[in-house]
Amino acid sequence: MAQQAQQPRMQQRLFEDLLDSDVKVHKTKQGYTLPVSIGIHVIVLLVVVIVPLMTAETLPEPTSVVKAFFVEPQAAPPPPPPPPPPAPKAQVQPRSAPTPQPVEQNNFTAPVVTPDEVRPDEGIDLGVEGGVPGGVEGGVPGGVVGGIVGGMPEAPPPPAAVRVGGQIKQPTKTKDVRPTYPAIAQSARVQGVVIIEAVIGPNGRVQDAKVLRSIPLLDQAALDAVRQWEFTPTLLNNVPVPVIMTVTVQFTLS
Repeated sequence: MAQQAQQPRMQQRLFEDLLDSDVKVHKTKQGYTLPVSIGIHVIVLLVVVIVPLMTAETLPEPTSVVKAFFVEPQAAPPPPPPPPPPAPKAQVQPRSAPTPQPVEQNNFTAPVVTPDEVRPDEGIDLGVEGGVPGGVEGGVPGGVVGGIVGGMPEAPPPPAAVRVGGQIKQPTKTKDVRPTYPAIAQSARVQGVVIIEAVIGPNGRVQDAKVLRSIPLLDQAALDAVRQWEFTPTLLNNVPVPVIMTVTVQFTLS
């Protein structure tokens, strides 16, 4: 019985000892936890706040996006230029009145008394001595009575040369001159035909000649011969006119 009565007491003591140990452990943990927690928070604050301030460098420039929100103040526009000075007024000079010109008086007056005799007017003296009786005043000395005042008109210009063909027939050669064969052309054995354009005057003689088809060693000999040729005059409306025609001079070695 005594043992049974001690067992509840022992259990009660064990329970009380367990409670006391838990309270002591709890109190011991609370005593350490609070200071440690405060110290940790202080260290974290120091690291977060103070360290960045100590190691801070120059802040970077704001990006273009940030700059867009800041409007730079614009300088005031320059004042407008002063107006130009007024143009000087042109001085108008008064015009002087024209000086009246003296009016020439006419010395010719009508005769009051009719003259008994009317004399013919004397001729005008142009400084030409002599003259032709009955000629025109102011004429040329040595002229003829009844001639044209001012003399004869200038002679008409000669007719232009026409080219042979159609109604203009080729004139007939009346004088032929053979060309002289150049010695240098004979030595070089040069031969052939030289074509020449000749202008035949109204009298039938050659006025001008030029080479159309050339052989250098034979051209001059051909021109010299053609310039001595003569032809019958060419008539146009019964009037002799110059004509242009083409002639050939042939050089052949025997």
